[in-house]
Amino acid sequence: MSVSSLQLVNSTVLITGASRGIGAAVAETLSMAGARVVLLARDGSKLEEVAAHINSRGGWSLPLEVDVADPETLEAAFKENRQVLKSVDVLVNAAGIQSPIGPFYENCLAAWEKTIQVNLMGAVRVIHAVLPGMMARREGRIINFAGGGATAPRPYFSAYATSKAALVRLTETLAVELKPYNIQVNAVAPGAVNTTMLDEIIAAGEKAGPEYQQCLERRQSGGTPVGLICALVLFLASQDSGALTGKLISAPHDPWREWIGKAEALNASPMFTIRRLDPFTIKPLIKDFGLLFDKEPT
Repeated sequence: MSVSSLQLVNSTVLITGASRGIGAAVAETLSMAGARVVLLARDGSKLEEVAAHINSRGGWSLPLEVDVADPETLEAAFKENRQVLKSVDVLVNAAGIQSPIGPFYENCLAAWEKTIQVNLMGAVRVIHAVLPGMMARREGRIINFAGGGATAPRPYFSAYATSKAALVRLTETLAVELKPYNIQVNAVAPGAVNTTMLDEIIAAGEKAGPEYQQCLERRQSGGTPVGLICALVLFLASQDSGALTGKLISAPHDPWREWIGKAEALNASPMFTIRRLDPFTIKPLIKDFGLLFDKEPT
């Protein structure tokens, strides 16, 4: 699957957290696929650098210095740039922070709430802002970023884990609500990536628990390639993913490259979602596993 095959020409894509890391890489990748990219982030100077790089390669970008956790600045940005933002075809919510790190009883609750405001409510606000345009056109794609703790406990990262679990459930809920409007909503699990978040975990030392040593090792060996994550976002942003919706997809572990033309079967299955496991749910999941991977269940 090449970037050129995705044909995002004439599409407008809004990316939050676009000043660094995964967000910046996604912005560049989608721009190379022909999209006009609107870049949102708190760090205005870094955002300008990303925009300048995209523009130097013949792309079109609009950098907007916005804190998604601040409703007033976000609303002002949408009002000032209404002509562009009312026509957003694809939204990528990549903004995220992970502090506080450490035992919950030692956490500063103000910092804990800040993570919820950025990771969860920031995504909620931007989704709420772009939906009227998408619903009016009866078309759109929303891509949220999950993370460690979304599907299993993540001790010493309680705020981050809680925010990501909630964001995945929001993804599944909106996928059902917005299906009549032909709006697809999915979440990406990026895997372990060597970004500034890794540096923060190492700086936290023993407060990060077992992840401290794991991150020291990963800094040397490398994590999930950012290019793989960008390729998955491209897949979900394009027509290649069809009507696929309501799924939590792992960039490094799921066979998403094989899913072209399989959206209907995937949508009918509870696989790649968050569900309670019990004797009544396990059996149909085993059957679905065989069907989706072209294998006979045993």
